Amino acid sequence: MARIRIALQLFSIRKECAKDLRKALEAVAEMGYEGVEFAGFYGYPAGEIRDMLKDFGLEVVGAHIPLESLMGEKFEETVNYNKELGNRYLIVPWIPEDMRNSKEAWLKTARLFNEFSERLKPYGMRVGYHNHMEEFKTFNGETGWDIFFKNTSKDVIMQLDVGNALRGGVTWEELVGIIRRFPGRLVTIHLKEYSPEKEDVVIGEGIVRWKELIDLCQEVGGTEWYIIEQGSRRYTPLECVRICLENLKRILGLS
Repeated sequence: MARIRIALQLFSIRKECAKDLRKALEAVAEMGYEGVEFAGFYGYPAGEIRDMLKDFGLEVVGAHIPLESLMGEKFEETVNYNKELGNRYLIVPWIPEDMRNSKEAWLKTARLFNEFSERLKPYGMRVGYHNHMEEFKTFNGETGWDIFFKNTSKDVIMQLDVGNALRGGVTWEELVGIIRRFPGRLVTIHLKEYSPEKEDVVIGEGIVRWKELIDLCQEVGGTEWYIIEQGSRRYTPLECVRICLENLKRILGLS
């Protein structure tokens, strides 16, 4: 079984990226991260970012992109940019309320993502969806998250954000059930700590059962990348993501 590698969602250090992307990527690589997921490209041409990543031995493991960038005339522009960058995973991190405020809305959204998925196949790319908290609102006992993924192609990536789900009221048992219901869909997962008692925690300090989660990713999820995304008021952004990586490596037995 291939080892699941570790990447950073660059939203965690967005101010550093906006100030000096090259310096930020260098710092991430020096910490020991193997890849990065983008949340904006800071005005850089795709080829320039691709070359920076190559310089530091980092892989691009995805990008959070606005829904609108996959629609209409924007679609071709988005595909071309990500093709040059070398990115295969286009993850939508947010949809408007009217696309998720009823079962019918979720079904319509699922059909739209199926269309995106089919259009991206010829380019070797996949679309995915990333949760916040709203996705776990129920409609006749079924969450929007379940409605969406039950009605999307298996090619649509289920990028589960663990901390956001727990903050949204999902119990640990329910989170495990989500992963088991959609085997092979958890291609990338956002590792974010959560505690109902402490607002400011980093990986290893909250209620996430990391070893159990790691086993699920390896055995059920079809996971290729762990993606750390964490913020903290106790640490600078770079300190926070360094500590999270060190803690995760200890949990994984890599240090």
